[in-house]
Amino acid sequence: MPRIGYQWLSQTYDVHPVHPFVVQSEIGRTRSTSMRDGIRSEVYPENYRPVPTLPGHLTFAFKHEGVHLEFLVRLYRLPQVRTELERWIQSEPTGAYARRACFLYEWLMPETLNVAGVSKGNYIDALDPERFITCRPVNNPRWRVRDNLPGSREFCPVVWRTDEVLQAESYDIPAQLAQLEADYGIDLILRSTVWLTVKESRASFQIEREQGQEDRIRRFAAVMERECGLHENPFAPETLSALQHGILGTSALRYGLRKSPVFVGHVARYQQVVDYIGPHWLEAEAMLGGLSAFLDRSAGVAAVVRAAIASFGFVYVHPMADGNGRISRFLINDVLRRDGILPAPMILPVSATITHSTYNRADYDRVLERFSKPLMRHYAEHYRFGETVQAEDGVEYNFHFSAYDDALPAWRYPDLTAHVGYLAKVIHQTLTHEMRDEAHFLQANERARQAIKQVLEAPDNELDTIIRSVRENNNRISNKLTRLYPVLAEKQVIAEHICHAVMEAFSDSTGNEETS
Repeated sequence: MPRIGYQWLSQTYDVHPVHPFVVQSEIGRTRSTSMRDGIRSEVYPENYRPVPTLPGHLTFAFKHEGVHLEFLVRLYRLPQVRTELERWIQSEPTGAYARRACFLYEWLMPETLNVAGVSKGNYIDALDPERFITCRPVNNPRWRVRDNLPGSREFCPVVWRTDEVLQAESYDIPAQLAQLEADYGIDLILRSTVWLTVKESRASFQIEREQGQEDRIRRFAAVMERECGLHENPFAPETLSALQHGILGTSALRYGLRKSPVFVGHVARYQQVVDYIGPHWLEAEAMLGGLSAFLDRSAGVAAVVRAAIASFGFVYVHPMADGNGRISRFLINDVLRRDGILPAPMILPVSATITHSTYNRADYDRVLERFSKPLMRHYAEHYRFGETVQAEDGVEYNFHFSAYDDALPAWRYPDLTAHVGYLAKVIHQTLTHEMRDEAHFLQANERARQAIKQVLEAPDNELDTIIRSVRENNNRISNKLTRLYPVLAEKQVIAEHICHAVMEAFSDSTGNEETS
C-alpha cells in the first residue's frame, strides 16, 4: 500500500531516522487502525492521499502523525528542503502548517530561513497539547507560533499523552502516602524511611551490578537523605560534581563531566558487547542545559512525568566520568521532592522495586532498550575497538565511534513516552508493596519486641538480633544464639516464649509467615 506522511518524506528524500515513526500511515481500501510493538498503523482511504509534495505530506504528518523532531532535523539539513519551505511560506503566509514547519526549522537548525516571517494569522501551538506533554508557552512573533516545546534545541524530549502517560499525570502520590500513614501511623512510616533510604542505595548498587560495598552504600544513602530537592538546578555541572563527590567519596579515579567516550556493555563468551553508546563528550554540557531548560519550562507538569524525563534523559546523556546510574535514580526522588510531592525525609525506594525480582529487572532493561536498541542497530557498523588513545582527562580508551555527528539528533530528541509509563508503574509498586511491606515488617517486629519484653529485659538492638536469628532458623533458637545469650539455654520457658512470640508477630491473618 502507498505510504504517506513521514514515510513518504523518508522514502522520497532518502532520510531515515534512528527511532521509528510511532504513527505510520498508508493509503488503502478502508479506514483502519492497528497497534504492534508500540507502533500505530493507520490506513486511510484514497481521498486522504496528500498531493505528492513536501508541503502536502508534511501537512498530513503534522495533522495526523504528530511531530518527530529527530526526523525533521535530518530532513531540514537538505538544501532543497530549505528552499521548498521558503516557497511554501511565501505561498501560504497565514497557513498554520507552513508556519509550524518554518518555526520548527529555525528552532532546530542553526540558521534562519531567507524570508521575512509573517504578520498575520492566529497564534498556533508548536506541539498539540492534547497529544504531547508540553511546557509553558512562549510566543514566537516571527511565525506566530506558541513555543511549548519541553526543552531546548540541545535536548528536547518527546512524550506522547498515551493512556499510560495520562494515568501517570493523574497518579496521586500524596494520597498513597496518606493511606500508608492512616494504616501504620506516621511514626512507623518515618522509622521505615531510615531503612528504606539505605535499601534504595543498596538496590541502586545492585542495578550497577556492584554489591557488598557497605561504605559506598551508606554514602549514597546519605546523599539521598541530605541532597534531594535542595539544589536550584540539579543539572548544573557544579551541582552534579558535588553530588558525584558525595556518592563516590574521595577515592574515585575520575570526577566531573567526562572528556572521553562512554559506552555501556557486557561480556558474552569473553567478548565485549556494546549495549549503548553515549553522545560525544563535547555535547554533554549543552545537553544538560537542555535538561535544565526542561525542568525550568515544565513547572506545573505532573511530577511523575518530570521525574521520568529527568532521570532517563540524564542516563542517556551519560555525562559524568562515573556515577551516572546512581545520579539518574537520585533524580527521581529529587524531582518529586522539589515538586512538593514527596515530603522530607521520605525517600521512595524505586531501585528496590526494580531489583525486587528478575522480572522487574528485565522490565527496567526493556525500557532502556526502547532507546538503545534502535541506536545500536542503526550504527552497528560505526564502532570498533582499536588503537589506545589518551583523552584530555587522562582516560585511556580503545573504543572508537565514527558517527557522533550523525547520531546527535537521536540523542537530542528522545521519545520518552514508554519511560514515563514505566516509572509510574514502578512508583505505584513502590508505594503499594515495597513501602507497605517495610511498614508491615516494622509493625510485626515491634509486636515481637513487646511480647519478648514480657519475659526478657534487653535493649531493642539486642532484641532485634534475637528476632532475626529466630526467624532465620524457622522459629527456633539456634546454638549460636544460646552461646551469645546463655539464658536462652538455661531457661527453656523463655526460649519457647520467644519462639512463639516471633512466630505470632510475623504471621498474617492466614497464618503465613511475613517476610521482609
